[in-house]
Amino acid sequence: MGKTADLTVVQKTIIDTLHKDGKPQTFIAKEAGCSQSAVSKHVNRKLSGRKKYGRKRCTTNRENRSLERLVKQNRFKNLGELHKEWTGVKAPRATTHRCVKEFGYSCHIPLVKPLLGYGEEEMDCCTVVQSPLFR
Repeated sequence: MGKTADLTVVQKTIIDTLHKDGKPQTFIAKEAGCSQSAVSKHVNRKLSGRKKYGRKRCTTNRENRSLERLVKQNRFKNLGELHKEWTGVKAPRATTHRCVKEFGYSCHIPLVKPLLGYGEEEMDCCTVVQSPLFR
């Protein structure tokens, strides 16, 4: 065993009661069936457990609460408007979408495509209008 995350509730109560009685850590470890270092970490409240895996979140709980407040104020805004109003957060739009979905709300992503009419051709950076009269 050894790791503090692996300690059961029974082991933790044994460690707490024996520590209050003033017993040494090696004796507590033998009684609880764990290592002395696990007892030491539990007694000294270094209960961080195992390390977290994966990518760190780019938003904090406070920022998530502010986004949820924005969503509750006006539920009919699209994702682009919510993302612009969520000030102070440097998160991508996909993060905003994921957070709104985690809150249990549904939102739609607005389509950002150019509306091409008759005679217009799409280029790399802009649209050019070609009138059929001037060909």
